[in-house]
Amino acid sequence: MHRWLRRALWDVVPREDRESPAALRRRRRVTAAGVVAGALLLGVSLRIEPGSAWFYPATFALAAVWTVGAFASGPLHLGRIAGGRGGSPVRPVVTPVVLGLALAALFVAGALVVREVPWLDQQVRSVVDIADRGSLGLLVVVTVVNGVAEELFFRGAAYAAVPRHPVAWTTVGYVLATLATGNVMLAFAAVLLGVLVGLQRRASGGVLGPALTHCTWSLAMLFALPLLFA
Repeated sequence: MHRWLRRALWDVVPREDRESPAALRRRRRVTAAGVVAGALLLGVSLRIEPGSAWFYPATFALAAVWTVGAFASGPLHLGRIAGGRGGSPVRPVVTPVVLGLALAALFVAGALVVREVPWLDQQVRSVVDIADRGSLGLLVVVTVVNGVAEELFFRGAAYAAVPRHPVAWTTVGYVLATLATGNVMLAFAAVLLGVLVGLQRRASGGVLGPALTHCTWSLAMLFALPLLFA
């Protein structure tokens, strides 16, 4: 288990993807504009009345902002992690899914405590209301599309724009963008998720692992939270 976690989160696979100073400055400008635009749209989308038909266009627009900003900033990479038993580096697929499920299990355990605290319980229920009143099929699509888009932007563009302490800074940026929703519990979730996927990005050098973990965790929460906060 220890060796498996090291390969997934700690051992950095050697790579050559350094950018010129001009390319880095351009990436930083595009990323800064994307953070502002995305935070505004995120705040709007999660303040829309649950069940409103406007929720879906708003969230797809948000995904478009993250995605366009990510690709406009510069090259993105899928990444690789160290292979087992000294093998060649491989694309991270199974490992990120397992990490996403483990994080979801941690959140489910935490939810049992949160629902006993009225103020925190209300914060979670305001998010759960969206799942209760929306189309499950569309919510699954929205969850996956936005999970991928957020990772393309934060662990793709933003991470590459911050040469020093990128795990910490991209997590801070992700949390600040999430705070635009006005929901403290979503911001807390962004801290834990941001650190986990940030470490994967650092180890693999790409966005594939973070995107798979994010989507796995988000989908698990989509189905689990309505059962816990019924």
